[in-house]
Amino acid sequence: MELFDQIQEATRVIQSRWKKSPRVGIILGTGLGGLAEEIADAVRIPYQELPHFPVSTVESHAGRLVCGSLGGKNVLAMEGRFHFYEGYTLKQITFPVRVMKALGCDVLIVSNACGGMNPQWAKGDIMLIEDHINLLSDNPLIGPNDERLGQRFPDMCWPYDLKLIALAQRIALEEKIALQKGVFVAVPGPNLETRAEYRFLRGIGADVVGMSTVPEVIVGVHAGMRILGLSVITDQCLPDALAPASLADIIATANTAEKKLRVLVRRVVAEV
Repeated sequence: MELFDQIQEATRVIQSRWKKSPRVGIILGTGLGGLAEEIADAVRIPYQELPHFPVSTVESHAGRLVCGSLGGKNVLAMEGRFHFYEGYTLKQITFPVRVMKALGCDVLIVSNACGGMNPQWAKGDIMLIEDHINLLSDNPLIGPNDERLGQRFPDMCWPYDLKLIALAQRIALEEKIALQKGVFVAVPGPNLETRAEYRFLRGIGADVVGMSTVPEVIVGVHAGMRILGLSVITDQCLPDALAPASLADIIATANTAEKKLRVLVRRVVAEV
């Protein structure tokens, strides 16, 4: 079955269980799933019940599509995402973004937990993604292009929407939320990086590092969506002061910062 037909099949299943048309798609990263609790009149669909959706294998990801209302807008939220290191192809990882677009989403908000390499920032800080670097050694757009889904050569000059960035900055100022802005680099994982690798990544211009987000953003741009990216710094990756990081600590930090993220995303959705 062609990708386009797979998208239509998954879309029909969602529409059979939730009749509304969403405006905003939201992807919630590691430890950041709490925002889904704020979605009103929610219909929760496990990924296993959606055709062609992968199944999340990461412990901290609930693995559900949450359909409902947030900030007065109809939204679709992924309570847990998929990663390259789980063994999925980038086309599988980005399939939900295609479905969001087919259902009517023209705005995509992507969040993640990440390692911070900028020495001026601290654990628990939220960073607006201004730009990214793809070091996954793959691209979800490789292969035949279906013009119904997007043009062959999407421009990546501004993958993260400048107006959404400005909106998030204004809201953060009003809510007294410290908000950084910088460059996200995506690596395959699942291991964390060596000290030499952190030096390399910092040297090529990255402020934070993670194992997600970039594939979804590439497909979102291909689909013509406006995108806002938010990274929560859950551990510090400073080569000369590096200490082992544990998943429990990463999730705990993400959970703490997620309270600020909730406020930010809810207001962005309301004002978009």
